Amino acid sequence: MDFVLDPIDRRILRELQRDATVPIADLALHVGLSQTPCWKRVKRLTDAGVISRRVALVERNKVDLGLAVFVSVKTSRHDQEWLDTFARTAAAMPEVVEFYRLSGDTDYLLKVLVKDIAAYDAFYKRLIAAVPLSDVSSAFAMEQIKYTTAVPV
Repeated sequence: MDFVLDPIDRRILRELQRDATVPIADLALHVGLSQTPCWKRVKRLTDAGVISRRVALVERNKVDLGLAVFVSVKTSRHDQEWLDTFARTAAAMPEVVEFYRLSGDTDYLLKVLVKDIAAYDAFYKRLIAAVPLSDVSSAFAMEQIKYTTAVPV
């Protein structure tokens, strides 16, 4: 990594992860800078790709997406064509909010948010119809104990 974060950069990132809508004057006050140097640092962090985007976090239960499902996928195919098709298919499904390729026994892990079991069943049928899979197993989250989008900087 060519970009080195100093303690002030890290404070800026922690504050923005807590609330990306904080006015620059308040942010500057929280991190111990005046407004212009603070704004320049935020711009530098953004230009360098350290800050990739600013978003609104939506409470999933308030929008009727109360069921989180972790879908483990195993495949016997590991060629680029299959991977491209699977990645394109899964990434295009709005229910998939996280998607990882793993080492170990499971090849891929998807985090899926849906309304209920019936909605998950419909998602599952679309997924297995789109791409040949060797094994798909689903784990339904019983309780969310910790959730954060903040990375520890």
